[in-house]
Amino acid sequence: MLSQKVLLWSLIFLVFAISCKANQQSEYLYKFIKSRRYQQKPSHVEAYSSTIVNEHVSKVHVNVEQHLRSRKAYKVKSLPGQPKGVNFDQYAGYITVDAKARRKLFYYFVESPSNSSTKPLVLWLNGGPGCSSLGYGAMQELGPFRVNSDGTTLSLNKDAWNVVANVIFLESPAGVGFSYSNNSLDYSNVGDNRTAIDSYIFLLNWLERFPQYKTRDFFIAGESYAGHYVPQLAHLILSKNKKRKNHNVINLKGIAVGNGLIDDKLSTKGMYDYYWTHALISDETHAGIEKNCGDFRNVTNLRECFLYEFKADDELVDIDVYNIYAPVCNSSATKNGASYFVSNIDPCAEDYTAAYLNLPEVQKALHVKPIKWSHCSGVGWTDSPTSILPTINQLISSGISIWIYSGDLDGRVPITSTKYSINSLKLPVHTAWRPWYTGKEVGGYVIGYKGLTLVTVRGAGHMVPTDQPYRALTMISSFLLGQLPPQLKS
Repeated sequence: MLSQKVLLWSLIFLVFAISCKANQQSEYLYKFIKSRRYQQKPSHVEAYSSTIVNEHVSKVHVNVEQHLRSRKAYKVKSLPGQPKGVNFDQYAGYITVDAKARRKLFYYFVESPSNSSTKPLVLWLNGGPGCSSLGYGAMQELGPFRVNSDGTTLSLNKDAWNVVANVIFLESPAGVGFSYSNNSLDYSNVGDNRTAIDSYIFLLNWLERFPQYKTRDFFIAGESYAGHYVPQLAHLILSKNKKRKNHNVINLKGIAVGNGLIDDKLSTKGMYDYYWTHALISDETHAGIEKNCGDFRNVTNLRECFLYEFKADDELVDIDVYNIYAPVCNSSATKNGASYFVSNIDPCAEDYTAAYLNLPEVQKALHVKPIKWSHCSGVGWTDSPTSILPTINQLISSGISIWIYSGDLDGRVPITSTKYSINSLKLPVHTAWRPWYTGKEVGGYVIGYKGLTLVTVRGAGHMVPTDQPYRALTMISSFLLGQLPPQLKS
């Protein structure tokens, strides 16, 4: 007879095997949460070690002259297949974050087409862990281009975030996308700590390459597992700013996290509650989860809890959980059929993007080493707190702007999960729950707490800027201006 441990792991891998091929970023997150929850390993809430951070940062050697020279070398003259009328500058290349290991992170940077010298700087991070901010953020969400179905040409995204900001898309950690290391151990020995450290070192060096942005208002935004990346990097920046004072201070003003993993257990409870309230799983299955899993904080019957979770996942076959009302991309679908587009969502966009970023002429234009590029990479993860709420609490005390936004059609990290996490902070309400608008349409809802703002985006899934680009642009514009999303104009 199989032991309970062997049975549990067999069920885990079976769940992974039958998972619908939807959004890889979403599925990487799901597998990550599941696998480590059943390992039953202790996890430290605050994983930062100031000694490790100081040791790494002290090794940074910034060659200002070299950076200024390379800035021109890394300008992208034109991306293959880009449309006419591109009126903004774009750059792409590597920044070395560890000279000994030759560990380099790839970035794609787009300036605003108008008044770029006065607009803020935004760093965008995708999650996974192990998924690409170039493939998702830049090419499928908030970047200036979308890849067409031919996989070789681009079209302009009129609701790109570089309309209101200058945006860096960073592929992190090394091993993701075009980012790489000469030390193969870097791919199996990485986690939250080193990702934050490398991202910080990247920013210090990047700002030497683009010194005109050193004093610019700076914001960090991201989604999914970036619910860890964004607060942790912000925490590190603020702590280093105190020590560096006027030398290499990064002018961080705020963070925005979309459908982000904030607390494993509250996220898991919120996910199954969302499934049930949206008629995706049966009453019997939900009752079994409630009875055997509770709030997932102290599960007494692990085997029965997991069996009911497995039953719930089994009932979700052929549903794209990262947007429960979106179609899925499969081999029998007609990719260009009119019925295949729901609210302008093309579920096969990942395929087009992968094809485009693997074109030799595209990789040459991006100044990268020729490789087989993929959306997500199986990097080994060594450290990750099960809850990021303590870090968010510290950021609230710092006074920077903190927005958590949620597409209300995401089933992977749904609005219920986000609410459960925020409610656990027990923050006083400063601005009551109300709708916000794009024109005369409800764009979503907003509530302001002491030190934190929660925004929902109506009709959006896990990747908010993909599903609702105009609403996403309206939301981020308000965030950058330090204002709540607009009310209905009379």
